[in-house]
Amino acid sequence: MEDLQSLARLVETGMRLALPVDYAGVSMAMVHPLIERGISDLDVVCVPTGGLQVDMLVGAGVVRSVETSAISLGEAGGAPCFNRAVKEGSILVRDATCPAIHTGLMAAQKGVPFMPMRGLIGSDVLRYRQDWKTIDNPFAEASDPIVLIPAIRPDVAIFHVPMADRHGNVWIGRRRELAAMAYASAVTLVTAERIVDKNLLSDEVTATGTLPSLYVTAVAQVTRGAWPYGLWGEYSADTQELMRYAREARTAQGFSAYMAGFGEAE
Repeated sequence: MEDLQSLARLVETGMRLALPVDYAGVSMAMVHPLIERGISDLDVVCVPTGGLQVDMLVGAGVVRSVETSAISLGEAGGAPCFNRAVKEGSILVRDATCPAIHTGLMAAQKGVPFMPMRGLIGSDVLRYRQDWKTIDNPFAEASDPIVLIPAIRPDVAIFHVPMADRHGNVWIGRRRELAAMAYASAVTLVTAERIVDKNLLSDEVTATGTLPSLYVTAVAQVTRGAWPYGLWGEYSADTQELMRYAREARTAQGFSAYMAGFGEAE
């Protein structure tokens, strides 16, 4: 088992970072260590959307680009730092769709350079993604366009789970997007609410929802590591705290003041 600073040291400037959707186990505990690491120019891939964690990293100036289908704080409204950065032109946004991001991760998992998908045909998204190619289905007798999505191969995936065992296996339950992130990424960093003694893969109840240690680089134990987001089966999201952030982060000064005390309000 490692600590947060040890995990953060595995993230370098210029890396491609995969982060999960807000309900799937966001490691909010890793935000400060990443910022304090002094890295920059991260290319964030949201799987498939982003929220508070992405907004904080953007606000701290460590993000160069974001590939996502959406960025928001849910009931708390828009993502203020992200919206500000887009208006100022200080980050590059690669518009995507949820299926396209999952398709790219699946291509990486299978070790192929791309995978086809059809749902993008006729959408404006294709106009702004020069890296997505439209070809004719080579197996069709008539014209049949299909889009090729390049493999998404993150350098690092980061997420939070309810438990891990001392062998490095982590329990993700039904959150299969976390497995997709780990399969596609070179390095997977996990924070966990608790570390259990039993082998999660040896128990029929937990085995089917367990990501094997083969795909996990390092684990750190952090109680309430997803706060102010919730974690399935553990605790609910702190909506009032999310709304407080949304109010304070409307300005750069307010964001800095909030981040200076982040975690103390819990």
